[in-house]
Amino acid sequence: MPHMVWTTLPDGFHDYYNAQWYEFTGMPQGSTDGDAWNGMFHPDDQDRAWARWRHSLATGEPYEIEYRLRHRSGEYRWTLGRARPIRNDSGQIVRWIGTCTDIDEAKRTAEQNELLSRELSHRIKNIFAVISGLIGLSVREFPGCKAFAYSLRERIAALGRAHQFVRPYNEESKPATSRTTLKGLLTDIFKPYPASETGRLRLSGDDLVVDDRGATPIALVFHELATNAAKYGALSSDEGTVTVEIARRGEAAILTWQEQGGPAVETPPTRSGFGSRLTKLSIVDQLGGSIDWEWRPEGLFVTIEVERGRLARGMIEA
Repeated sequence: MPHMVWTTLPDGFHDYYNAQWYEFTGMPQGSTDGDAWNGMFHPDDQDRAWARWRHSLATGEPYEIEYRLRHRSGEYRWTLGRARPIRNDSGQIVRWIGTCTDIDEAKRTAEQNELLSRELSHRIKNIFAVISGLIGLSVREFPGCKAFAYSLRERIAALGRAHQFVRPYNEESKPATSRTTLKGLLTDIFKPYPASETGRLRLSGDDLVVDDRGATPIALVFHELATNAAKYGALSSDEGTVTVEIARRGEAAILTWQEQGGPAVETPPTRSGFGSRLTKLSIVDQLGGSIDWEWRPEGLFVTIEVERGRLARGMIEA
């Protein structure tokens, strides 16, 4: 076998290693029997590996861990350790059989890719900042474009928050709260609006996974809806509210936006503005979904339907 294979007694005493173990480690036959195997691990990994192994021995749960194992060259190489218990007819553990697999090359390649991804993410974030700065400088030259420039900078800021949401994280740097769900994304998008702090802009319903495929168009759409609601709709009134509901229906995601308590809607708009065209571009053209606008007397009601597979690859459940 290409793997290092080992077995232990029920109490965890190592009593067998195959030839691949001795070939990899360069250790003499029998020198790592018993508990001596732990000394083969990197000093920073020994306590963790030993604790995980004791837990498996106490509970009978499968053993799986990544650690750095000392190679015959003296270097430490990343290794995947796994073990499963062998039970008799009455369910008692009679032996453990385990393997060690050299994953050092794959591990270091993954670390390098993560480093490159984080550097790229940092540069993209800087690009957003540069664009916002250029808009600010340009509006000084053309004061008449101030309102347009403000709207454009807000849209760029929404894109920046969407990018921040889906940028690469490692195990140490990822946020404690889940940032890979639709509710997490919308919470980030709504943070700049005071109504989200006072409870007048509420999220409810199911939660769905979203990745870089769906984050940007969804962020733009709900930024537009929230901005318009703050300027002209329910959020322009102290008593107005907005409820965003997310529902999972088979392979589809249904998102509804309901405004209430704002200025009464007497007649629907006679023309569509840039925000409406941007929303259609994001939902219909980019995500292949549908969007329906209802101008009810009590406020705007929007229904968005998108295949969950377009929000995240593989339709992973939240």
